[in-house]
Formats: sequence, structure tokens, C-alpha cells
Amino acid sequence: MSQNMRNVAIIAHVDHGKTTFVDAFLKQSGTFRDNQQVATCAMDSGDLERERGITIFAKCTSVEWHGTRINIVDTPGHADFGGEVERILSMVDGVIVLVDAAEGPLPQTKFVVGKALKLGLKPIVVINKVDRSDARPLEVNNEVFDLFANLGATDEQLDYPILVASGREGWAVENLNDERIDIQPLFQKIIDHVPAPVVDAAGPFKMLITTLHMDPFVGRVLTGRITSGSVKTNQMIKALSRNGNVVETARVSRILAFRGLKHQAIEEGTAGDIVSISGFQKATVADTLCDQSVTEAIQAQPIDPPTLAMTFSINTSPLAGQDGDKVTSRMIWDRLEKEAEGNVALRISRTDTTDAFEVAGRGELQLGILIETMRREGYELSVSRPRVLFKEENGKKLEPVEEVVVDVDDNYTGIVVQKMSERKAEMVEMTPSGQGKTRLIFHAPSRGLIGYHSEFLTDTCGTGVMNRIFLEYAPYKGDIQTRHNGVLISTESGKSVAYALWYIQERGPLFIGAGVDVYPGMIIGGNAKMGDIEVNPIKGKKLTNMRAAGKDEAVTLIPPTQMPLEAALSYIADDELVEVTPKHIRLRKKYLDANERRKFERGRL
Repeated sequence: MSQNMRNVAIIAHVDHGKTTFVDAFLKQSGTFRDNQQVATCAMDSGDLERERGITIFAKCTSVEWHGTRINIVDTPGHADFGGEVERILSMVDGVIVLVDAAEGPLPQTKFVVGKALKLGLKPIVVINKVDRSDARPLEVNNEVFDLFANLGATDEQLDYPILVASGREGWAVENLNDERIDIQPLFQKIIDHVPAPVVDAAGPFKMLITTLHMDPFVGRVLTGRITSGSVKTNQMIKALSRNGNVVETARVSRILAFRGLKHQAIEEGTAGDIVSISGFQKATVADTLCDQSVTEAIQAQPIDPPTLAMTFSINTSPLAGQDGDKVTSRMIWDRLEKEAEGNVALRISRTDTTDAFEVAGRGELQLGILIETMRREGYELSVSRPRVLFKEENGKKLEPVEEVVVDVDDNYTGIVVQKMSERKAEMVEMTPSGQGKTRLIFHAPSRGLIGYHSEFLTDTCGTGVMNRIFLEYAPYKGDIQTRHNGVLISTESGKSVAYALWYIQERGPLFIGAGVDVYPGMIIGGNAKMGDIEVNPIKGKKLTNMRAAGKDEAVTLIPPTQMPLEAALSYIADDELVEVTPKHIRLRKKYLDANERRKFERGRL
């Protein structure tokens, strides 16, 4: 059975076309009917994934091609969700490395390929989007080879097959001059170059849990690849922790296999196949499901530690409880515990107070996705500014450093280099990438990059592209000045008035318009200068019985600056919070009372 099976993962950087390529796999393998209506990027099933156009959770599918079942894992492309990628590599025997024909291998490609090569997985390189006007497949091929060599690939791994392709148009060929019909050449490469799963079909049942999700009807659904034996419905099996202790014993209620986009119930799961099992109440990611005779757990791959943390606390503003129905600290903690069970890259812990919790993860995007998911589920909470997690070795303070790859028009290289140097970044490479663009590579401390992305887009007029990935822990680089300007703070409670905002907008950009609920301590705008200013946004025009000789001045407000969640998290200072509710995202001071803020400032000085 395992000889007629292949397990392969598709790995690439963000927006290099992984999910679009999976669409081509599904369509050309006969998984869909000819007249079946299927959405594009069918594997991106979550609302946030479709809205943002990124893959957040690793997902499995399978196709049949000439009698061979190919299990395909679509992986996230953003470094913040690298924990998803690190887990699923243990389920596959080969990887398809998808690289953009214009951008070449970017940081996430380097990160995941390094993990795959260390596991001994054989790569197949697909240079995608060769139909782009700025495609440079020959140069990208050389860059990929250099990347593999630098990552310590073996001679066998360096002898990888190469295909050029267009996932959107649904074709792949070995040479640019070949006829472009379909992706059958890629199917053949998978059969020829990805080995069949090496399993013990006659041994006792063993399976390492790599992903977990909750089903409202059957509870925990545990997914992984069966490495030994087989499992049947209603069979009694147990779960072992990493150190071999028994977590629980349970009866298998359902076995689900991936068949196209469907999760199909089967009676028996066999060695080599990727299946999902339900029936357990406690077993989680990195545990081993096995026969009752097994005493040794399967070793799970280590997961890189988190580098960034935020404080999640209850919403204490005067407007708390108006939008959401989940507002207590117990509800927030239960939700975070549930998230940490399935997301091994996330770490949660309690703080000194009972109404605040520390949540640590890989980056701002990962934590921002969690917050956005919670607010859509009806939670209200206050979130602090992200802060990096330091380490100490041999008496030295170490901080996380990231590799930052910037693609920018030649005209903007000067301002980018200047702003990055202000953030203690070290430029390690500067190369022209053609068509008036330059590629800059920096090694920058993570704390200097918090809040920089929106400023970067402004400096480059929206044309720059910045990609980041964790590199290493390095010695502390000293103080870094973050936000230079202060904010405008409301002193009153009520609804904002256009007349008052008309005068306030002279001091800096506003974050609210007229008719918006405000309260003392709420941030309603940014100050154009240093220092905070307290303002009254609800002050109306005094009415008298005297008629003016001329017309009153027309009140014309500048449209307020929109603050989506990620922008708000990167904007706030250490003494500020983001108030998140299902309907609103507000900025506020940590201490709403002006006297308490002054005491805090005096204490800090």
C-alpha cells in the first residue's frame, strides 16, 4: 500500500503561489467534476485567510494520479506561522520548493528549506510565475542552488529536479521551450523523486500528532501520519507524551482521511497515510497515538521559541461591555489555553495580576491574527505594545535579531538605509535587482522593527516590499528611539463634535471623526510635535442671540486616519493600550486618569 503513496509538502514565501498551485493539482487530477464550481485558492478556507490572501494554517489534501495517492500539505508562507511548517515536515517524505521567477528565494523560503534539508527530505524546485514580465528564471535557478549549498544540502539533495511553471495558468515544464499544456510533468517528478513512506506495516500502531483542531460534534480531531501498523474504528489505543508517560487511553470514534477537499470517514487507517483520529479528550500536538503494547513515544521535531510577547487584559474602559459578550478574565484565559493547545509556537502565562496574561509568539502578525479572531468571536480585551523577549547567557544580555530583505526602488534606498541605521540595523548586502530596483539585506534587532512597516510604506510611497525572519540572538545593541511624536488625549466623555475637532486637527492627524464616543484618557489623534496634549473633543460652539454680519466659517474636517489592528499595535507606546471589541478598535492610555499618568511619568523619571 505504501509503495502507491507519496507524501509531499509545498513550501514557499508569502504570495509565491502555493495555494494556487494546489488548485491546479486538484483540478487536473480529476478530483473535481468538469462542471463543478470551485473557488480559487480552495485550501484557504478561513475567513481571515481569504480576506488577507495568505495561508495561516497548514492543511492537507490528496489526489489520485495513475494509481498513486499523493498526499499534499499546503503550508503557511509567513515566518510568523513557522510553527505550523515545522510540525508538518515530519509527515512528509519530500518537498516542493516553490520560488517566484522574479523575486527569487526570500527569507521564509530559506527558513523552511533549511528545516527540510536537515530532516533529509528531497526537494523538487518549481520556479513559478515565469509568465511575469520581469521574470528571470535562469538567475533565480542559480540563487536557489546557492541557497541550498549555503544551507548544507547533501550532494543527493543538490541533484534536485527543476521545473518552470505558471500555477495560475496550470502548466509546468522542464524547459522553457517545451509545450505548455498542464502540470503532468510535476506529477511525474513527484512519483519519480519523492520516496514512498518508509513504514512498518506489520508492527504495532504508531502515529505522531502534528496538528489539532476542534470539531463542535466530535471534539478533538488529531492529525498525523501513521508510521507503523494500522488503526480501526472502535479500537482502544493510548496517547503518550514526549517523555513516554501515558496521557490517556481512549476508543477511536472516527478515522478521517483526506480525499480531495473532503474529510472522508474510513474504517481503517494504514501505515504511510495521513489521517485524523477523534475520540481523545487530552491528547495534543507532539503526543504519540499508539497501540496499548507500545511504551516508547515518537520523537517530535523541536519548535523554535517565541521572540515577541504582548499582555492581554480585560477591557477596563468606560465603554466596556457594549459590543462583546465575552469580557471576563476567565473567558479570555480559557480561550488562550484553547489556542495554545493547537498552536505549539504560542506560549501563554499568567502575570502578577489576575486580569492580565502574557502571550508570546513568533511575530506581530501571528499575535494580530489571534486578536482579530478573538474579537470576531465576541471577546473584548486590552492589548499592550509588543515587546521582545531577551535572553541572558554568561552574564550578557541577548536580544533577537532578524534578517530583513528589502526590495525598493533605487530612489528610496537612501531613506530606507537611514531609517534602518537609526534602528541599530547593520546592512550586509546591497545589490541591484533590475528594472530600477535594489535589494537591501539587513540584520536588525526585532525591537527596532516594531512599528516600522507603516513608516516604511510611507517612505517608499507604497512601492517597497519588506520581508523579515528570525536570525539569531545577539548581544544587546543599546537603546532605540521608537515613536518621536506624542498623542492627543481626550479629557471629556461623550460624543465628539465637528466644531471641536476642527480646531484640534491643527495639532496633528485625527484618528476619529465627528459623532464618535470618547472618554477621558482615550487617544483621538497624533500630535505633530513631541509630548502629549490633552484636548476636549466634545466642546460645542456657544450660541448667542447676536447675529453675525457675515456667514459662519464652514467646518471642514480632514478625513481621520484609519487605524486597523496591526497599525494600532505598532503605533502605541509602552504606556498605551489598544482597546479591541467586536465593533471598534480604540487607542487609549494605560492610565485613564490624568493624575495617575503624571504619577507614572514621575515614577519612570
